[in-house]
Amino acid sequence: MRVLFGTMTLMAVMLLSASHAFAANTPPVAVTTQLPADVRPTHYDLVITPHAQAMRFDGKVVIALDVLRPTANITLNALDLDLTRAVLSGGPDHAHLDPPRITQDKKAQTATFAFPSSLPAGHYQLSIDYAGVINAQAFGLFAVNYQGKQGPQRALYTQFENADARRFFPCWDEPAYKATIALTAIVPKGEMAVSNMPVAAQDDVGSDLQRVRFAATPPMSTYLLFFGLGDFERISTRVDGTDIGLVAPRGTAAQGQFALASARAILPEYNAYFGLRYPLPKLDIVLAPGSSSSTAAMENWGAIFSFEDYMLLDPAISSEMNKSTVFNTLAHEMAHLWFGDLVTMRWWDNLWLNEGFANWMALRATSKLHPEWEQDVYNVWFSEGVMDIDAQKTTHPIIEPVASPEQGQQAFDSITYAKGEALIGMLEHYIGEDAWRRGLHRYIAQHAYGNAVSEDLWQAMAGVTTEPVAAIAHDFTTQPGVPLLRVADAKCRDGQTTVQVSQGEFAVDQPGKVPGHWRVPVIAQVIGQPQVRQLVVGSATLKLPGCGALLVNAGQTGYYHSLYSLSLLAAINANFQKLSRMDQMGEFDNAWALSMAGMQPVSEPFELVKAASPASNPMFWWDVTRHLSGFDAYFRDDPAARARYRRFASARLEAVFARVGWLPRPGELASYKVLRTQLIAALGTLDDGRIVTEARQRFLALPDASSGDLRQNVLYVVARQADADTWNRLLAMARSEKAPLVRQKLYGMLALAEDEGLATRALNLALTPEIGTNGSAIFTGVSFMHPELAFDFAVAHRAQVDAMVGPNDRAEFYPDLAWGSNDPKIIGRIQAFAAAHIAPDARSSADMVINMIRHRAEVRNRQVPQIDAWLKQSGW
Repeated sequence: MRVLFGTMTLMAVMLLSASHAFAANTPPVAVTTQLPADVRPTHYDLVITPHAQAMRFDGKVVIALDVLRPTANITLNALDLDLTRAVLSGGPDHAHLDPPRITQDKKAQTATFAFPSSLPAGHYQLSIDYAGVINAQAFGLFAVNYQGKQGPQRALYTQFENADARRFFPCWDEPAYKATIALTAIVPKGEMAVSNMPVAAQDDVGSDLQRVRFAATPPMSTYLLFFGLGDFERISTRVDGTDIGLVAPRGTAAQGQFALASARAILPEYNAYFGLRYPLPKLDIVLAPGSSSSTAAMENWGAIFSFEDYMLLDPAISSEMNKSTVFNTLAHEMAHLWFGDLVTMRWWDNLWLNEGFANWMALRATSKLHPEWEQDVYNVWFSEGVMDIDAQKTTHPIIEPVASPEQGQQAFDSITYAKGEALIGMLEHYIGEDAWRRGLHRYIAQHAYGNAVSEDLWQAMAGVTTEPVAAIAHDFTTQPGVPLLRVADAKCRDGQTTVQVSQGEFAVDQPGKVPGHWRVPVIAQVIGQPQVRQLVVGSATLKLPGCGALLVNAGQTGYYHSLYSLSLLAAINANFQKLSRMDQMGEFDNAWALSMAGMQPVSEPFELVKAASPASNPMFWWDVTRHLSGFDAYFRDDPAARARYRRFASARLEAVFARVGWLPRPGELASYKVLRTQLIAALGTLDDGRIVTEARQRFLALPDASSGDLRQNVLYVVARQADADTWNRLLAMARSEKAPLVRQKLYGMLALAEDEGLATRALNLALTPEIGTNGSAIFTGVSFMHPELAFDFAVAHRAQVDAMVGPNDRAEFYPDLAWGSNDPKIIGRIQAFAAAHIAPDARSSADMVINMIRHRAEVRNRQVPQIDAWLKQSGW
């Protein structure tokens, strides 16, 4: 629905779509489901009356459904709903049907309507009256309290992924059950109601209430339904026949102009790329005040939901990095309009079809539409980060069995997002961008308004390429782990280089593990010569044009690590400045990972840092900066070694900062703004005297006319190195600040203090109403510097922290606070918490954190002394 349809056109499309969805989505036996497959919905007519002050709502739903085979029971999903009345009508003979007996199973999250006799197959309408609760965290229908221009305000929003629509209305709350939904809301006059579709009708119902009826949606999964209500304002634009709006609390929408402009740029790009235009008449970006521990944004069809902290920009505090984050977040959520909304994974075991594709498409769009940010290098960053996780025994395949939606919540992790994205990028580059795009066109056209599994995608690709895409993808999606390609010494003869490559596995904590087997698509080249594509299975001989230093992951699109012979490694290092920025970053990250795993000399990445020119690409130095800054924590228990490490790291980064400076230069690349922020933060973390001194001097001059980039950089360093007086001044600034976005960022700075006493004060402050919706963000901020403190404090105040974090997110939130620790003593405390408070099938996050802590402890004990010896030998 690319334009606002007339009634007949809209109805025709709805009927065609519903027919397509019903035929395509009848669950076969192999589809995981918690519901009987003998009944399925085709349409929901839903009426909601929220009572915001009472934190309750009333509802009525009429469900058009098909009984596919005779049954005496209709079972659907319902949770925390009081079902008061049910009536069934219709059927093949339209006979009078007695009211059913209603039973609810809280553990199974279902409601069953039992009838005196078996219902024959046919079409029926099930009408249900019910009531529900409005929650205080971001799940189901929830409320956000905030300070508006007219005083205290309460706004309502919904968040249903992955299985919380059942808290809003009785429904078949599984992705394979697609149906059209017509929502009506009885709401106070003067407040704005928003949903997936435009308002179709609006009328006065008395008592200062109005009835708002929205147009029916296309067939879609229930987790994509959205409803919002509050004192909102909307700004809008139009592109490609679509009305794009940004809906925010009154008085803040103007700060969303960049987000709105970004959506306006992204939509035509996606319409063109996918070959099937966005089908709804409008697209809103709906923002709630503050932030959330559970979600940054959600891809509800036609009504993307997010929070102010992630989408609004205030020139007083927002940086270039904030702008790129807004754009990338929107690009991710808008990619879901096709990957997830139009074509939905059939069950949560194929979640990567939503999230991996949205990650990949977002980075592609950001790189194309904002090349000045040079964010294509983030492909390397994401792959390197997830390979660290995938190399450990607590990893899992991209596709793994999911027994329930509750267990499916655990699938929202870096393997699903980042490894899924890396696999897509690797396959795209291997078979070619044009072939990959044609395959996606086939996939989307075949499954529009329906559901799909991974095999559907590979079948679509089989029609556009002779490469064994399905076999390669099977290897990378159904088994965990990271391939390791060992590259032997090369020989060059008659202008051609021959090199032997053999396959193993990059596993950091599994000595003696039998390596996995992958069909690895390799793109290799002699530096400066044409690339060669070849599939490596077990071992292979690569024949490359030209002679000289070579790369077996040229362009860094492969999901594997490369272990070169020492002579080949030396040749790469000698030619490092000739590499593209992508290859510089990738080879540095490859060296870092192999060195930390003990597979090559630990000094290797530090020698590269030592030799690299300060004039190298800014995004290469961005990558180096994050590594050097993050590794500082490993020296926490050895002051002398930490001082040596900081001297080395600061000296290298200061040389780069001398070229970048505190203030932008006329005509500088936008990537230098991103690098500047990273450098200042890193040098502040490393307690660099010159940076800390100047940051404090600039802080004394605040507020002034400084740019948002500079102000944020200064505040970060000052907050990190704060004493009690400085911390108190930051707190006073936060309390007196009128701009909501600036106020929340100032409160967030309080969590960054290196001083443990001040960090504890921030945690205590997070427990008070003063912080508003950002209390959980304070805990996360403290955990960056004080993971043990943040975890122990949260556990000691569990009742108060639970009030900040939704029930579906607690299994991840608490263990993740300890993620950055390298102290094995905390492991027992995490295990005790998990045993007491996390269900056995929801402990994957806790297990991963525990394993990561053990790995970091090993690096601290094994690699850090070697690095310190190298530092001493090098004169630091």
